[in-house]
Amino acid sequence: MTTTTAAKPKAGLEDTVATSSAICYLDGDRGVLAYCGYDIHDLARHATFEEVCFLLWHRRLPTRAELGDLQSQLVAARPLPEPVLRLMRQLPPGNAMDALRTLTSALGHYDADANDNSQPANYRKAVRLTAQISSLVATLGRVNAGQGPIAPDPVLSHAANFLYMLTGERPSSLATRAFDVALILHADHELNASTFAARVAAATLTDIHSAIVAAVGTLKGPLHGGANADVMRLLLDIGADAPLEKAEEVVRAKLARKEKIPGFGHRVYHTEDPRATHLRQMSRDLGQRAGQPIWYEMSQRIEALVKSEKKLNANVDFYSASTYHALGIPVDLFTPIFAVSRISGWTAHVLEQYANNRLIRPRADYIGPEYPQRYVPLDAR
Repeated sequence: MTTTTAAKPKAGLEDTVATSSAICYLDGDRGVLAYCGYDIHDLARHATFEEVCFLLWHRRLPTRAELGDLQSQLVAARPLPEPVLRLMRQLPPGNAMDALRTLTSALGHYDADANDNSQPANYRKAVRLTAQISSLVATLGRVNAGQGPIAPDPVLSHAANFLYMLTGERPSSLATRAFDVALILHADHELNASTFAARVAAATLTDIHSAIVAAVGTLKGPLHGGANADVMRLLLDIGADAPLEKAEEVVRAKLARKEKIPGFGHRVYHTEDPRATHLRQMSRDLGQRAGQPIWYEMSQRIEALVKSEKKLNANVDFYSASTYHALGIPVDLFTPIFAVSRISGWTAHVLEQYANNRLIRPRADYIGPEYPQRYVPLDAR
């Protein structure tokens, strides 16, 4: 029997164009990442995360009045519903992504527009989710550390408020800007696994909270989220007191065993990940400010070795590890923080899917037993 498909599909749908989108542009050969036409380097140097949210949702940068209005909406949406806080305390200790998945679903029950799937209501839900996911992750960090929640501060920016709700201390301007840039760099990345999962869910016309739960569940998988946490665990295992030569020894031994070094290589980029360029600088600056330059220096040694031995470039995860560590963020929150940023891109893609929807229903290349098989009675098998 021959299959009906015209060509064999590529494993993992690599390079397969699945939809048209006006949100994110990637050029892996030139190392280009752009949101709605704006180069990521330009945005990382000049924009705020709130501006980037507006850009992803509206395909243009906001005016001063529009930015102020969005900031006010985000501030108003930061407090978490009390039933969600109670549920958070009742969940068993474990993977923070498990808790984020469950609590994101719970938010849907208490959303003011829960039963309204109109375009204006879905936009309001996108804004609320962006504010609430940030509050969820920060509060999860507090609860998991045996500490009480901290109420959001309406005066602080999105980035500064997250760090304040997590640590209880108002962050420095350097820490605030570093985290703001980290949020910008992670905000969207075209049809990555979690974004595609969100669009597939949205294409059934399910509600936006369900689509985001699909994205969170996909992000939890170790082949998508979690690499920066693995990078930091590698650095911590080597140890801050170890000589830099030990980092090379450990990595050389791993390469000899054909083990993968986390934070290197990318499915799309064939040159340096443009996001890594900024995170490398932030890792250095924050490490020096915190009096812990060792993590950056160790990362540099590992990067040079892997690039020399394996011809692989550092990706967004590699230097985000030491950047987050310098900000005082616990390792088990690294992947949830990805969601704090990517919720902006997820919701942008869900809104775009709703606006021009068609059910996403691909085909499979059948490679099973020959057709037709004949049924054999049970006693004759």
